[in-house]
Amino acid sequence: MEVVEAWERYAQGRMPRRETNASGAATWLNWTQYPDHGPDESILGELRGRTVLELGCGTGCNLAHLTTLGADCTGVDIAPSQRGKAVARWGRLPGLAFHTAEVTDYLTHTEGSFDVVLSIFGPVWFTDPEQLLPLIHKRLSPGGVLAFSHKPPTAGTRPVGTLREARAVTRWDYSPEEWSRLLASSGYSNLKAEVIPPPGGEDAGTLLVRAYAY
Repeated sequence: MEVVEAWERYAQGRMPRRETNASGAATWLNWTQYPDHGPDESILGELRGRTVLELGCGTGCNLAHLTTLGADCTGVDIAPSQRGKAVARWGRLPGLAFHTAEVTDYLTHTEGSFDVVLSIFGPVWFTDPEQLLPLIHKRLSPGGVLAFSHKPPTAGTRPVGTLREARAVTRWDYSPEEWSRLLASSGYSNLKAEVIPPPGGEDAGTLLVRAYAY
């Protein structure tokens, strides 16, 4: 499958996350494209005892952190090699599982529900939202939160483009207003979409979106 091969090539070119961050922590969650920048997991609310699904989990570093906070975590990634890397680095942690699957297929066929679904520069950016957002909504528990981030569109960009590193992959470059409209039409409420300013010396911020299923 061309899309799987594209993401596998992209995954092979990615550098592993550092062993520790600037504060010396071995696990952490980062919503932006810059290290040690932006909000942390606290925007998701209390995590202990909650079920979390990450779409596009990569090597599992974000989920590993949430697991240490008491969450029961599941990660899904389309690139086959990512699961092996995630298990090798984080497989010792309890309450953490990884799967290789395309996200719409996983959401269609998996059972149960999740309190939190997140996607950090992941499939919410690269999957038709009119198909994906309703599928996520069906898997969210009442009051559950969907949170995702990606680069905001810049002047002159079209809403739909292609990932430079994986040209077989379509990207949905939507503004905060466009995401809010799409989420509302898919049944979400309490929407919040904001652009996190970049650190000094950088040009691009990060679009962070949260919405709830009631």
